[in-house]
Amino acid sequence: MYNVVIVGGGIVGLASALKLKEKNPKLKIAVLEKESTLAQHQTGHNSGVIHSGLYYKPGSYKAKNCTEGYHALLQFCEEEEIPFEKCGKIVVATAKDQLPALETLFNRGKQNGLEGIKKLASAEALQEFEPHVQGVSGLFVPQTGIIDYKVVANKYAEKFKHFGGEIFTDNKVLKIRENQQGLIHVQTNHQEFISRFVIHCGGLQSDQLASLSKLKVNYRIIPFRGEYYQLKAEKEYLVKNLIYPVPDPNFPFLGVHFTRMINGGVEAGPNAVLAYRREGYRKKDIHFGEFVGSITYKGFRKVAAKYWKTGLGEFYRSYSKKAFTKALKKLIPEIEKQDLIPGGAGVRAQACDKDGGLLDDFLIVEHPKILNVGNAPSPAATSSLAIGKRIAELTAERLG
Repeated sequence: MYNVVIVGGGIVGLASALKLKEKNPKLKIAVLEKESTLAQHQTGHNSGVIHSGLYYKPGSYKAKNCTEGYHALLQFCEEEEIPFEKCGKIVVATAKDQLPALETLFNRGKQNGLEGIKKLASAEALQEFEPHVQGVSGLFVPQTGIIDYKVVANKYAEKFKHFGGEIFTDNKVLKIRENQQGLIHVQTNHQEFISRFVIHCGGLQSDQLASLSKLKVNYRIIPFRGEYYQLKAEKEYLVKNLIYPVPDPNFPFLGVHFTRMINGGVEAGPNAVLAYRREGYRKKDIHFGEFVGSITYKGFRKVAAKYWKTGLGEFYRSYSKKAFTKALKKLIPEIEKQDLIPGGAGVRAQACDKDGGLLDDFLIVEHPKILNVGNAPSPAATSSLAIGKRIAELTAERLG
């Protein structure tokens, strides 16, 4: 018998477990993870960027949680001696028509409390930070950093277990029901857990878990795969730290960029294409039922109708290294096709409503005995301790 069962052993689920234990050490808490090890999906395929809060609408959950989570994450990593580097990034406008959007980013950064954000008003100013970049203007954001979020997640797990929490891997949730006494039965492929309260932090499976719990939600998770190349070692000198484009306002993703990694190497990407299965990290990963579920969903069809032209470009880059290189050359003209080697890929769990809206903000669906983290895209890893704190507060209110 547990006070709380958390479904999902990614960084948000583990941060929530840790924050609950810190808030009330007497709670008996179990974390269930369907894989054999923790942080295997969005956390384990993360690009490892510590986000500053530059992009997010002031006052939104993303903005608030990113700001709070950023400072909590850095403090945690310093205390636990987890390597990270606050190296900063530049955002590059490659054409004059991007300048209004760049100004919007600058103002948002200021409103979100970013001190030291700096306008780079010329190509020469950009090249003081990144000598090989081409652009007409840009921003330098000193708060941005790099880290390995899998290391962070495993440290959350280690501390949670030290405080008496229990973690069960290889436990895939199959059924969730409430008995006549008001207790929740969570049936996995190996055993049954009985709890007063359940928290879903299922990421790519969040809507499926909501369905198992008979929660009514007005969204569906649409999986978007982001594919990366890596720069060959002899070309890594082209990138000092992090280089981002000005986001396309007609597309809900950031666009291809360059990321120096905390463990070495430089990633280039990602694109954003519909994955053929929810955990489809390779082009050949296909689940017919999941794919059909995505493309027949009314909301996705509206998204496709709205973004079809940009989407086709993303799809083409997925299969054309030449096209991918062309997109990267807008930022660094010296990049050549032969400088790129295939890298990894991640799948973003993007919540989409039936009207074709891609949910931009964090979403927690509340029920008297269940919380469902419905939408937690980037910067969820940076924000994990702030999200976990909020989940702990909501849970404490219900447990009394």
